[in-house]
Amino acid sequence: MYDQLQAIADRYEELNELLSDPEVISDTNRFMKLSKEEADLRETVGVYERYKKVVQGISDDEELLSENLEEEMADLAKEELADLKNEKDELEEKITILLLPKDPNDDKNIIMEIRGAAGGDEAALFAGDLFNMYQHYAESQGWKVEVMDANVTGIGGYKEVIMMITGDNVYSKLKYESGAHRVQRVPSTESQGRIHTSTATVVVMPEAEEVELDIEDKDIRTDIYHASGAGGQHVNKTASAVRLTHIPTGIVVAMQDERSQIKNREKAMKVLRARVYDKIQQEAQSEYDANRKSAVGTGDRSERIRTYNFPQNRVTDHRIGLTIQKLDKILGGELDEIIDALIIYDQTSKLEEMNNG
Repeated sequence: MYDQLQAIADRYEELNELLSDPEVISDTNRFMKLSKEEADLRETVGVYERYKKVVQGISDDEELLSENLEEEMADLAKEELADLKNEKDELEEKITILLLPKDPNDDKNIIMEIRGAAGGDEAALFAGDLFNMYQHYAESQGWKVEVMDANVTGIGGYKEVIMMITGDNVYSKLKYESGAHRVQRVPSTESQGRIHTSTATVVVMPEAEEVELDIEDKDIRTDIYHASGAGGQHVNKTASAVRLTHIPTGIVVAMQDERSQIKNREKAMKVLRARVYDKIQQEAQSEYDANRKSAVGTGDRSERIRTYNFPQNRVTDHRIGLTIQKLDKILGGELDEIIDALIIYDQTSKLEEMNNG
């Protein structure tokens, strides 16, 4: 472990030298790539530097205590030694987690798709609740949300809404949200006060850059048509809606949110690229399914991951057995408690795999 840490520290030092090199500074792409690598290593190097100081402090205190000290000095040295040993244990735990294999998508922006599933109007309303929940959470993280396409129902819910969330480490926090979300509540239209169960599905996909996924023009069929509003009436006299079909995978994306055909095509390409990239990743991961059983939220998209129970103000995440009696706050965007628990569960599973492997 220490050889690995020293190699990281050496690379970090080398990166800082390179980033002050005029030749590197003048090459924007290289400078950005090296800056990102430097930022990724910064925390690990900081923790390692502190760890070395703590280990040295323990050695110094032990040496001091081997001498004939006055009682007061000895007590101080013992107290400091105990504190340093505790800190050493904490730092070792932190270092182990920092050295876990990093998901290469963690620092990416995402495209999130939310759809009302089983339950008709009630499912569409719940899809709207989830949309608002993620919007509020994104705001609390300082992220930016852009609605790319939305199919609104007459009662204010969503049959489907697609949004792009941009900011720092978006995927690392929201990747666990993919799956089926279930709601249990009494609909406003229910006269007998019976609880109904409905579901909405959430798909979280990392944004795929052009450099990562080059989709050739010959692999895309483009259809242009008139955008239409609710009930099918034409809302746009020019043909601005765009439908892209990725021929090799059969993935189809239609976009009509913007009045401009060019803007609709740009948005559709972003969604198409994310879906194709996601499909490639899903297929690659399914090849080693045995390893994926420990992963939370990156596997089966049809898996029921969470239940939101209104009568009991309760949210349960079924993957980790976590139940929280704060449904109102969670739907208000206070997702940290759930997301932090999922991250810890995932890291613990990976540590167990690493130790057993």
